[in-house]
Amino acid sequence: MPHKNAIVIGAGILGLSTARSLAVRGYKVTVFERNEKCVGASIRNFGMIWPVGQPNGLLYERALRSKSIWKEVCKDAGLWFDEVGSLHLAYSNAELNVMREFAEVNKNSRPVKILTKDETLKKTQAANQKDLLGSLYSKDDMIVEARVAIEKLPVYLTEKYGVEFKFNTAINFIDHPHVSSGEQSWQADEIYVCSGADFETLYPEIFAANNFTKCKLQMMRLVAQENDFRIGPALCGGLSLTHYKSFEVASSLPALKKLYSETMPDYLKWGIHVMVSQNETGELTIGDSHEYGLVFDPFDKQFINQLIIDYLKKFALFKNWQMIQSWHGIYPKMTNAATEFIHHPQQGVTIVNGIGGAGMTLSFGLAEEIMNK
Repeated sequence: MPHKNAIVIGAGILGLSTARSLAVRGYKVTVFERNEKCVGASIRNFGMIWPVGQPNGLLYERALRSKSIWKEVCKDAGLWFDEVGSLHLAYSNAELNVMREFAEVNKNSRPVKILTKDETLKKTQAANQKDLLGSLYSKDDMIVEARVAIEKLPVYLTEKYGVEFKFNTAINFIDHPHVSSGEQSWQADEIYVCSGADFETLYPEIFAANNFTKCKLQMMRLVAQENDFRIGPALCGGLSLTHYKSFEVASSLPALKKLYSETMPDYLKWGIHVMVSQNETGELTIGDSHEYGLVFDPFDKQFINQLIIDYLKKFALFKNWQMIQSWHGIYPKMTNAATEFIHHPQQGVTIVNGIGGAGMTLSFGLAEEIMNK
């Protein structure tokens, strides 16, 4: 009996994850990407696989499964990764209270713990000691270099599973079993649309009718640090406690949000929470902000970048603050609190979208769930 064929549209992390899950199940997979390589949101991020941010239950388990697959793939493909964990640094009792409550709720289900100031400084040499009260340490979290990994994964999937990639090929029409790019056409038993914000072009009515908006985030990268300076775990300020759903288990979170609304209104207005990760070469990726809408100013806002840097300097100390890159990314986001959008516009076609800014953390796990169903 011949193997089934599958087409995946989009070579970002969600498309690559879907292609892998299909290929390990014996499908002959072809991936179509409109650009010569992935240049979208999947390379414009921290490279964080971030279980700490996912709420207990399905999403946390999905994140752990994704991390397990990331480790397997990185080892197999020779890609750098660092199971360095994360530190949320506390500079006020309001922040520390949220961290303590989170750690207490999760003491039997996650590898998290509260560290004293001295214990925190043993974990990282990059924390600002002034007014530091302590931190929340999570062992779950891991860093990859997104730019490198997303570019090299197609080669790995081709060599290991025979996945075929057709770059510079924009699919503009789907009618199962066919997909078309201009006058060219291909067909497959199953078609998966994993094209991020570009899915609006293929299915504008579905995009408009299903609670989608878009999110623009601004990020920066600092020069490789001198003398092999490493920050250790990825670092976050207290603002990140208000961004991730996992921390809603803390009863004192509303009080912290109120404090920020009174003291840092511009940060909340622009959806800024500040994090930093370090790649293999020592460069520091910092960000980010969150603007929501369907159309964005194509130019980055310098005052947003400055707000990010100003806040980062309150909790982090680096050897060199020279910026070498700045950019923005855009991804689709659900407005109805849904954590993913799985839709079948016709028999044999599946749209996989709507995982917001958690693509690196959740995509491998989500693809496995879809295939298992």
